[in-house]
Amino acid sequence: MKRNIGGIERIVRVVVGAIIISLAFWGLKTPWAYLGIIPIATGLSGWCPPYALLGISTCKDKSNKQVS
Repeated sequence: MKRNIGGIERIVRVVVGAIIISLAFWGLKTPWAYLGIIPIATGLSGWCPPYALLGISTCKDKSNKQVS
């Protein structure tokens, strides 16, 4: 898996995911809020499956680092 998410987008995904998950505890209190795990996982890994399928990359580093 090649990294296809840039640095700023990774940070935004982790922050937004944390906010969505916090809704499960302090806001809407619905199980749907646990979907915030998805942006956190993609932000931490640096790889987004839909981006890979569509050939999109916001990563400025063109060395195509492999995601561990």
